Amino acid sequence: MNNGDNYKRRRGEAFSDEDGYDEEDSCSSDHGTKKKDLNGIITSLLLLEEQDKRDREEQNDVCNEEKSVLESTHKRKTRTMLEFYSNFQDYYTEIDETDRVRRKKSRALAVSVAAASVNQTENQSSNNGNHHSKQSGSGQQRRLWVKDRSKAWWDECNRPDYPDEEFKKAFRMSKSTFELICEELNSVIAKEDTTLRNAIPVKQRVAVCIWRLATGEPLRLVSKRFGLGISTCHKLVLEVCSAIRSVLMPKYLQWPDEDSLRKTKEEFEGISGIPNVVGSMYTTHIPIIAPKISVAAYFNKRHTERNQKTSYSITVQGVVDPRGVFTDVCIGWPGSMNDDQVLEKSALYQRANGGLLKGVWIVGNSGYPLMDWVLVPYTQQHLTWTQHAFNEKIGEIQRVAKEAFGRLKGRWCCLQKRTEVKLQDLPVVLGACCVLHNICEMRNEGIDPELKIELVDDEMVPEVALRSVSSMKARDAIAHNLLHHGLAGTAFL
Repeated sequence: MNNGDNYKRRRGEAFSDEDGYDEEDSCSSDHGTKKKDLNGIITSLLLLEEQDKRDREEQNDVCNEEKSVLESTHKRKTRTMLEFYSNFQDYYTEIDETDRVRRKKSRALAVSVAAASVNQTENQSSNNGNHHSKQSGSGQQRRLWVKDRSKAWWDECNRPDYPDEEFKKAFRMSKSTFELICEELNSVIAKEDTTLRNAIPVKQRVAVCIWRLATGEPLRLVSKRFGLGISTCHKLVLEVCSAIRSVLMPKYLQWPDEDSLRKTKEEFEGISGIPNVVGSMYTTHIPIIAPKISVAAYFNKRHTERNQKTSYSITVQGVVDPRGVFTDVCIGWPGSMNDDQVLEKSALYQRANGGLLKGVWIVGNSGYPLMDWVLVPYTQQHLTWTQHAFNEKIGEIQRVAKEAFGRLKGRWCCLQKRTEVKLQDLPVVLGACCVLHNICEMRNEGIDPELKIELVDDEMVPEVALRSVSSMKARDAIAHNLLHHGLAGTAFL
C-alpha cells in the first residue's frame, strides 16, 4: 500500500516538473521574439534617420549647386554688361571724333568762301571808288552769317512787366529763380560779341535750354520761339545742360552732411516711425529712340508688353530726402537692366560697401534686395499682421521718392517722350533736369496740378532678394517695434 502511494507521488512530481519546464521554455521563447522585433524596429529607425540625413545632404548639395550656378550667371551677366558699356562708349567716342573733324572742315571751307567773297567785294568797291557800293558789300557779308528771324515771343517774355504767372507756366519756375540760375551760369556760358555777329545773351541761352526741357518740343519749334537757328538751339541746350551739371550739381545735388542727415532721420521717422532712414530710393525709365548699336540692351520688355509698342529706355536711379530733393542719382544704364542690377552699378553701392551707410537705411521697393543698408518690404505670400503693417509704413517712405520722380517728369516734359538728343549726350541732359528739379524744390516752386503724372514702372523681385541675414533680423525687429509701440499701419485691416 505504501509502495503504491509512493509511486503515485513520484509520478505526479515528474509531471509537475515537465509542466514547469514547458512554461519556462515558452516564456524564454516569447522574450526572444520581442527582443528580436525591438531590434528590428531600432534598426529600421536608424536606417530611416540615416536615409533622411543623406536626403538632406543631397538637398543641400543641390541648393549649393543652384546657388553657385546663379552666382556664376549673375557674374557673367555683369561682366557682359560692363564689356558692352565699354564698347558702347568707345563707339560713340569715335563717332564724336569723326563729327568733330567733319565740322572743322566745314567751318574752314565756309570761312574760306566768306573770305573770298569779302575780298571780291572789296576789290569791286575799290575799283568803282563808290562808298555806297562798299557799304552794300559789307551788308552782304553780314547776311552771309546771320539770317533775320523773329524773336518777338522771347522779347515779350523778357519784359520786366511780363506776368510772373505766365513766365512760370512757360519755364516751370518764377522769374527770381530763373535769374538766380542765369547769375550762377553767367561766367561759364557768356560769350563776347565779334565783328561778324552779336553774342546771344545769357538769359536767352538759359531760356532756350529750360524751355526745351520743360516742354519737350522739337528743335524746329524752339527755333521759331527764340528766333535762332535749329542747330544753334541744339548747341545751346547741350552747352547750358553741361554747365548746369558742372557748376550747379556740386552745389545743389550732393549727399547731405551729418547735421542734414540727422534732420533727415527725424523727418522720416516722423513720417513712418522707422528710425535711421536717410533716403527713399526709386528707379524710373526714360524712353529713347532705338539706338544704332546694342539694341537688345536698351529694349524695355515690360513697357513693351504693357503698352503693346516696342519701347527702348535708359534708367535713372535717385535717392531723395523727405522734401523730394535728390541727394544721389545714377543715370544712363540700359533699360533692360532690373533695379537691383542698376543699384549694383551705381556709385552709391560702392560708397555703401566702403562703409558710408553703416548703421542707416535707404528705403526701396520690392525691386531691390534686402541688404545691410537697403530696407525693403516683405514680398512672400501669407504675410502676418506685423509684416502687413510694416509694409504699409515702408510704403509711406517709398511714396516720397515716387512722387518726387512724378514731379520731375511732370515739370520737365522732355523726359516723357523720346528725345532728339543723342544717347551719349542724354546723361548730361537728365542730370541737368535733376539739378533744376532740386533748385525748384528748394525754392518751393510749386508745380501745376495739371502737369503731375502717375508713374508706371514695373517692379521685378530680384533673383537673390536677401543679401544679408542680419538685415532680415533687423527688419523683423523694426516691424515688431512698430506694432508693439502702436506705430504700425492699420489700413490692411
